[in-house]
Amino acid sequence: MGWLGKFLGGTIGFMLGGPLGMIAGAVFGHMFDKSSEAYENEGQDSNNYRPHFFVNTGYNRSQMVFFVGAFSMLAKLASADGPVTDAARRKVNEFMVNDLHLTGQSYIYANSIFDEALNQDSTFENLADQFYSNFRTSPQILSLMIDIFYRVAMVDGRLSANEERLIDYAARVFRIPESILDSIRRNHNVSGSSSKAYAVLGLQETATDAEVKKAYRKLILEYHPDTIASKGMADEFKEYATKKFREIQEAYESICKERNIK
Repeated sequence: MGWLGKFLGGTIGFMLGGPLGMIAGAVFGHMFDKSSEAYENEGQDSNNYRPHFFVNTGYNRSQMVFFVGAFSMLAKLASADGPVTDAARRKVNEFMVNDLHLTGQSYIYANSIFDEALNQDSTFENLADQFYSNFRTSPQILSLMIDIFYRVAMVDGRLSANEERLIDYAARVFRIPESILDSIRRNHNVSGSSSKAYAVLGLQETATDAEVKKAYRKLILEYHPDTIASKGMADEFKEYATKKFREIQEAYESICKERNIK
């Protein structure tokens, strides 16, 4: 790594701190060197080069922690049962492409973070601890992250014991209430429940009409994409938050139609 890449990597690493800083520093320092070298090969002064992804997009620290933390933890989750298999990597790539619609630089950086996290000695637990320390006052962000874990882990329709152990650890560290955790599990059919609409709203089928309306109003405010983005979610995850928001709306509409709620 060149001195400029080391400087940039060290700066980003220092800004984030902890295991996430080590991962981010290694990735962005290396990527800066590669981009700067390509810039020079085009006959331009590399001193005028600026790293595209975080500098030009104006990412703040929380957004960087979210982006780096999400893909680092997903890497550790994918390796929960040993070396990452092709099937496990496909699950994460499907999430990147189908759920987040990552392209270009975002996709390259996401994969680089994933790979670097696999090479680092830090554990899923270390990463989850640091992620919580940054978002401890944003429960929606933490709940959304648990939702993402289950979404990726359940792509193949099964959840291994080791994957479940790591997600349970994150849920405890993130202080996720049992009612919300149960809702997320039922939504991803981890518990075998088929009442998806009620699971999305965090309700049982025995809930009253008033409870249905109350749950919907609460969730529609908490999970509005703009609300979550304002709390530090990386821009690349806004599509996923929007999908979650629509899921809440569709679940409510389904229950209203079933019950003839006006």
